[in-house]
Amino acid sequence: MPKVYLDNAATTAVRPEVVATMTEVLQNEYGNPSSTHNIGQSSKAILEQCRKDIAKMFKAHPGEIIFTSGGTEADNLVLRAAVRDLNTQVLITSPIEHHAVLHTAEALAQEYNITLELVDIDIQGAVDLAHLEALLEQYQGQKVLVSLMHVNNEIGVILPLKRVADLCKTFGALLHSDTVQSIGHYPIDFSEIPLDFAAVAAHKFHGPKGVGFAFIRRGSGLNPMILGGGQERGMRAGTEPVYAVAGMTKALECAYHHLEQEAAYVRSLKERFISGVSALPGVRLNGGCGDLENSTYTLVNVGLPIDPAQSAMLLFQLDLKGVACSQGSACQSGSSGGSHVLQALDKVGVPMMPSLRFSFSMFNTPDDIDFALESLKSLLEPSA
Repeated sequence: MPKVYLDNAATTAVRPEVVATMTEVLQNEYGNPSSTHNIGQSSKAILEQCRKDIAKMFKAHPGEIIFTSGGTEADNLVLRAAVRDLNTQVLITSPIEHHAVLHTAEALAQEYNITLELVDIDIQGAVDLAHLEALLEQYQGQKVLVSLMHVNNEIGVILPLKRVADLCKTFGALLHSDTVQSIGHYPIDFSEIPLDFAAVAAHKFHGPKGVGFAFIRRGSGLNPMILGGGQERGMRAGTEPVYAVAGMTKALECAYHHLEQEAAYVRSLKERFISGVSALPGVRLNGGCGDLENSTYTLVNVGLPIDPAQSAMLLFQLDLKGVACSQGSACQSGSSGGSHVLQALDKVGVPMMPSLRFSFSMFNTPDDIDFALESLKSLLEPSA
């Protein structure tokens, strides 16, 4: 049976070069980077070189790169510390953020009695910049933190990050962005885009799971969330996984070295999928995922003309045929409420439909796309 993996927005296969790098470090660099002896300092040297290499890719200072266990921890670290340490009074986010941001924001609003505002979105899932500006103007003079993701993980819409960052600076607000779906897929220059914080996860760009980083601009005034050691310049206690950091760094190096070629190839796979799925009767592309200019080239979210009760069964049947995809964010699979992103679109006039997300990588082939389309067509035909 074929195995067609089209759930790359959930996680990606690790590049062979990354496996080789991690294996070498695991075998030869076993010292604790906090130890002062030579073996420990050898591990420390690798860790700090990785920090410098990552910082250079994004035109950041090495001290602004704080290694974490992934994007969720990085989001929590920044949001919690910004509210706790910077006396944030107002937190502005959107109704379609990843739950690592949305649930954290809701918890902080209760714990610290701060104002939580959700900026409007349009029928494509794009943030209403006029409404964002109105909110920033309304709360000007108060301590405001804005948190908006760069690329939405369910419908792929791209935030104009520099425009939003400039807008926040105009009104004296801080900006955090979950860049988990964009880092490794798009070039980002932190010296040109004046955002304050960002979250990154290695497993979204063919790196290992369990490692990522927070970008925290110098002089931010944040304190750590995890205590018990002075690692990561005092910002994140715990012995660093040197092999995983080395793997993440290698994955980023590969991603940006091959970016133009691989992005064009993956974009062609998305175009092929859209062309095929659009020919199926009653199918809809959700949000702005069909807009090749304003959505990521890595995913498509498809509304299907089936009974909602059949949605989970369809996903199961595709899996039986060898096609792996998802109903939305893998992080909320198993939840009974359905996709909060599609619910938010429903509120602005896009009726909810049972939906599947298909996401692509450079390890996929045109044959994978054709097989997935044929499999989907065969399952939809009895319902047509």
